[in-house]
Amino acid sequence: MKRLLIYSFLIYSWIANTQAMDHSKWTEVLQSYVTDNGAVNYRGLQNNRAVLNAYLNDLSSNTPKNNWSISEKKAYWINAYNAYTIQLVLDNYPTKSIKDLKNPWGQKFINIGGKTLSLNTIEHEILRPMGDSRIHFAIVCASESCPKLLNCAFESESLDIQLDQAAHEFINDSTKNSITPSKITISKIFKCFKSDFPKGDDFIDYLNTYSTVQISPEAKINHQNYNWSLNE
Repeated sequence: MKRLLIYSFLIYSWIANTQAMDHSKWTEVLQSYVTDNGAVNYRGLQNNRAVLNAYLNDLSSNTPKNNWSISEKKAYWINAYNAYTIQLVLDNYPTKSIKDLKNPWGQKFINIGGKTLSLNTIEHEILRPMGDSRIHFAIVCASESCPKLLNCAFESESLDIQLDQAAHEFINDSTKNSITPSKITISKIFKCFKSDFPKGDDFIDYLNTYSTVQISPEAKINHQNYNWSLNE
């Protein structure tokens, strides 16, 4: 009987240490403090950070495991980037722009699995090497010209649908991209991360995958100025 209890405990511990992350606390925060348009109520959240802090503690203690699927890992790191960006803003709120903070993307303030990371670490060393350009429509740097922050967590089971939705909404958002068949003025995200997107005619094909306006392969391409005002 004692041996059976030991085996049961070991199996339970193995399951607990390998199961994917529960992001329900993050969804609770997002649904309470983020509008359908992606505007964040930082002031309200600053006065009620308990659930956010609990979620950040969950992220810190439940790092991705080798047996997690790519979708589970990707969802984890997208949510982590967005949640820790919110934390960074709250720790310095009120502020008019994340760029007013000292080294916002390079400072190492994120404690995950005993390691101290920066937002740059998550974006450039973890997410971008996964090779999915749609992450650029999912991670949000707390600014008006960024993609909108979804008011629900990214989940592994629905990740492809959510990423396609994020790409569709961002590309067709006239405040981020101006698209006509013969001329497009698009977000600087496409310029800054040019290496992550298809090249030449394939880039237009990529945009046409999501755009409601079909763009000509000969369309002239310009880039919009980036608005770094806080997304509130």
